[in-house]
Amino acid sequence: MSDAKLSQRITGHLNALLMPRALDLINFRIRYYDRTVDPARSEYNEHVIFSFWHEYIVVILPRWGHTPLTVLCSQHRDGELVNQTAESLGLNIVRGSTSRGGAAAIRAMKTNSKFSSIAMTPDGPRGPRREMAMGPVYLASLLGLPLVPVGIGISNPYRLSTWDKFAIPRPLSKVRVIFGPKIRIPRKVDKETLAAFRVGAQGLMNDLTDEAQHWADSKQKMVGEQRFTRDRRSNRIVFESPCVPSAKLKIVRAPLLQTGLEDQGSNRRVG
Repeated sequence: MSDAKLSQRITGHLNALLMPRALDLINFRIRYYDRTVDPARSEYNEHVIFSFWHEYIVVILPRWGHTPLTVLCSQHRDGELVNQTAESLGLNIVRGSTSRGGAAAIRAMKTNSKFSSIAMTPDGPRGPRREMAMGPVYLASLLGLPLVPVGIGISNPYRLSTWDKFAIPRPLSKVRVIFGPKIRIPRKVDKETLAAFRVGAQGLMNDLTDEAQHWADSKQKMVGEQRFTRDRRSNRIVFESPCVPSAKLKIVRAPLLQTGLEDQGSNRRVG
């Protein structure tokens, strides 16, 4: 193991240890369109694909520590730290993308989608900033999972001089997260239809991000807002497929139970 690899593993473990506790010290609030999408909640009832901008990964991953979530990490060297951090947070990891190392990554995500949701940063690993690649939309269609855009805002964050202006909350920052509605994308659609969904999903992500940023910058409360919480649970949850009756099956009326009292006198009363 190289020194660089060892340093990344150590940093990943430290991140996983410190990040959730640091978020406990700041003003962190969440708003849901549908709270059943969040694998950290007891109401969680369906695996989905989360899509959020790369610059906010440091505040959203700790939310899902030790939950049924698979994080798609880039094979780019910059993705190794995210990989180590997510792994230390007890999350499932897939390395690659829908383009680079794509076939193996897609097969792995297809397998993981049976027992976990998937989290993706559609503008990573190198940008352009806040421009959605086709990956989340393509996967949502391929795997039959709803796409859930997530908007995140931070008041007065410290931003790095990176391509995505990576955001780090200051001690007095307010973090606001909005889980958007489920977007269901049909299977086996053409490229033009997928492209239209991509444009719509990107617009919704930017709208949610702007709304979350306005919420963070204001002193206002949002109806239905909730505090940041963490629920430690298994990182594998398999939902049973709903039982759909066949159209060819006929409903057969159950026979009446014989009590043995019917012929013991036509006028006899029981009870």
